[in-house]
Amino acid sequence: MTAPPTPSMTAMDINIHASFLPQTDPDASLAFYRDTLGFEVRNDVGYNGMRWITVGPPDQPGTSIVLYPPAASPGVNDDEKRTIAEMMAKGTYAIMLLATRDLDAAFERIQASGAEIVEEPTQQPYGVRDCAVRDPAGNLLRVQERR
Repeated sequence: MTAPPTPSMTAMDINIHASFLPQTDPDASLAFYRDTLGFEVRNDVGYNGMRWITVGPPDQPGTSIVLYPPAASPGVNDDEKRTIAEMMAKGTYAIMLLATRDLDAAFERIQASGAEIVEEPTQQPYGVRDCAVRDPAGNLLRVQERR
């Protein structure tokens, strides 16, 4: 007779549904994620003069990015809001890794949009080829080439 599986031995039915990235200019963020990266808009909600925009890759309907106004975060005081704004301006507050089959084509499209380029496509010593850019809010996006 075998022992029943322990929770650590069984697979969970869990996946990434949404990730949040702060945005300070909803129209600029929408243009970048929709028009430059080609993501579809899944939701665009306004409330009290702020907007939450949900986008995602068209071929991945179960995975989304919510572009949110950081000032709306509950429990964040004014000093913390200033710190968040400073970190966003430096590009050190949020990071997201994306992947593509054609890094050079993706980089050309991103560069043509006028996005801030942090690093051109490079073979990294840790085994991936990628580039780094900033979205309109200063979030660092690394785009890795999938093989």
